[in-house]
Amino acid sequence: MAQTEKETVMSAAMQPEQSVFRFSVRDDKVGIITIDVPGEKVNTLKAEFVEQFLKVFEKAQQVSDLKGLVIVSGKPDTFIAGADISMIANCQTQEEATKLAEKGQKLFAQIASYSLPVVAAIHGACLGGGLELALACHARICSLDEKTRLGLPEVQLGLLPGSGGTQRLPRLIGVSAALDIILTGRQLKAKQAQRLGVVDDAVPLDILLDVAVQYVKKGSVKRKPLAWSQRILASALGRPLLFQMVHKKTREKTRGHYPAPEKIINVICAGLEKGSEKGFQLEAKAFGELAMTQESEALRSLFFASTTLKNETGSSEQPTEIKQVGILGGGLMGGGIANVTVTRGNLPARIKDISEKGINQALKYTWDLLSKRVKQRRLKSSERSHQMSLLTGTTDYSGFKQTDIVVEAVFEDLVLKRKMVAEIEEHTKPETIFASNTSSLPIHKIAEAATRPEQVIGLHYFSPVDKMPLVEVIPHKGTSEKTIATAVALAKKQGKTAIVVGDKAGFYVNRILTPYINEAGYCVLEGEPIEHIDNALMNFGFPIGPINLLDEVGIDVGTKIIPVLVEDLGSRFAAPEILAAILQDDRKGKKNGRGFYLYASNKLYANKKSSFWPFGKKSNKEVDASVYSLLKIKPAIKMLPADIAQRCVMLMLNEAVRCLDEGIIRSPRDGDIGAVFGIGFPPFLGGPFRYIDKLGSDKVVEVLRRLEAQHGERFAPCERLVQMAEQKKKFHA
Repeated sequence: MAQTEKETVMSAAMQPEQSVFRFSVRDDKVGIITIDVPGEKVNTLKAEFVEQFLKVFEKAQQVSDLKGLVIVSGKPDTFIAGADISMIANCQTQEEATKLAEKGQKLFAQIASYSLPVVAAIHGACLGGGLELALACHARICSLDEKTRLGLPEVQLGLLPGSGGTQRLPRLIGVSAALDIILTGRQLKAKQAQRLGVVDDAVPLDILLDVAVQYVKKGSVKRKPLAWSQRILASALGRPLLFQMVHKKTREKTRGHYPAPEKIINVICAGLEKGSEKGFQLEAKAFGELAMTQESEALRSLFFASTTLKNETGSSEQPTEIKQVGILGGGLMGGGIANVTVTRGNLPARIKDISEKGINQALKYTWDLLSKRVKQRRLKSSERSHQMSLLTGTTDYSGFKQTDIVVEAVFEDLVLKRKMVAEIEEHTKPETIFASNTSSLPIHKIAEAATRPEQVIGLHYFSPVDKMPLVEVIPHKGTSEKTIATAVALAKKQGKTAIVVGDKAGFYVNRILTPYINEAGYCVLEGEPIEHIDNALMNFGFPIGPINLLDEVGIDVGTKIIPVLVEDLGSRFAAPEILAAILQDDRKGKKNGRGFYLYASNKLYANKKSSFWPFGKKSNKEVDASVYSLLKIKPAIKMLPADIAQRCVMLMLNEAVRCLDEGIIRSPRDGDIGAVFGIGFPPFLGGPFRYIDKLGSDKVVEVLRRLEAQHGERFAPCERLVQMAEQKKKFHA
């Protein structure tokens, strides 16, 4: 007889909750625990899973003659990607976060103390809490698959491993190796993990389970004792020197902005000195403290934002499948774009340049980077050969008929770029997309002469392409949704984070960067020493100072956008006189060995010492003192570093809000990601919009008005910011 609707609901309600863990016993009496979070692409750990796991352990204990357990993943390419970060966001107090860590510690202690062997069979991502679970097992076997990665990346979220990682890893592989892994958050490939001793064996995927079962049957694992040097470093004799050195290097790198590294060092040291039990207690306490810091909140916001962007297409349509990419120009940018296309996207890339020299230069760029990885034993020479086989070159358009998208990286010249559009339309199939890697020229102007303007778009990469994670995708008004989606898809394949921005002078990143660099130039003209200015911004949290950045990018390149911005957006973008004088003296920065700083080619001043840096750590580079003579300046410190940083940063914040108001960026989230990933805005502040929220928009307006009274109308707060201040609103909920 059929059930009534009421009976069906009651029956469903009575069904047990679907478990994350499945337990089975093989004929040889080895138990298999399979982790498979229902409805999710990857496994992540949640606090509510603890009870389920303990029940599985209880079941296992009831099996007579059980030889041991193997823990595997039910997901195709992930072991455990880490803990669910949203659990931390839900914690309202330090105590709640501490209890969360203690819960994980308690579970993993059960695994570590289990009377029978427990072996982790790892394939795919084994990160954070996933690796902590594996460390609690008696042995770890991983697959040799390229997708297998092991690491403790919590420091990148302003946290530390809270479920035993700070205590188990140093005892397993040695304190110095463990500090390197935990403080950097770097991920290890299978062979690296095996060499370090993080895993006991690395085997082909098809025999992973069989090998793990054999380890269970062995009953115990014979490991080589730690090297003598590692034992000395962990001893009472070596510890003080090691941790003193690590503290010093960490402070130099973080400049005191990130509390997590200091906590990590202290907790590891305390665990070695006072025993693991005390170490676990301090680990959980430190985890709770860090979870409540503004720095961790900001870093977690960036994690959530970038994760969300990875799942977005940037468009309402689906992208065209990309099978082959064309690249115009074999220079630094073209070579970099080709590199990420073949090495990360695993896509064939064909470079067109006007000369064989340009093609060879681009090929050498990728060969050198791959060879470096081979030398570091991070890549097999056969893999290098495969990736190089995807990269080809031509001085004509042969082979371009098959390209689905062509990325242009030629000189910043509108006539030349329009010529490239016409040639691509002539030599490729009708569906081929033309993407311009311009940093300043409006995309609609490039598309004006196109017969298929709907297939013209901007793809703005940042130098060096293989290191900078951001790409700006710039559609003009006539760009089709499918073109947008395909451009975003290419950026993702290349390992980039893509934000879609408006087609206006400077787009987003260069538009907020220009006033920031300009203001540093005004500070130089006022007599502030160059290294004093750069270090002020590095002390604020930027990875490189604005003047040093200009040298690195190329003074001629970095200033090319300024006239475009002045023409379209007004005099607030006008460059200080310093830049014209520097360029007239043929100073292009690092690339021609003549800039604001000294380079090997300029030996005349190489041994001169600067005496203008009384604050913090002096920059490693030396300023070229002849710049001051050129500008008729006698440098002397008159401003505090905080005041210099405030002037430069406030202009960036103001311009970011203008970009949001004009629709250049789609959301504060995109604005934060663009600034952090594109120009190194301090991640611990979460981006311009989160920083404004932290300061309060009323405070930002107040500071801007004071600076406007002192230095002129370029500091006038924009209308949107004034409204936010009056209404006491925030950009992020």
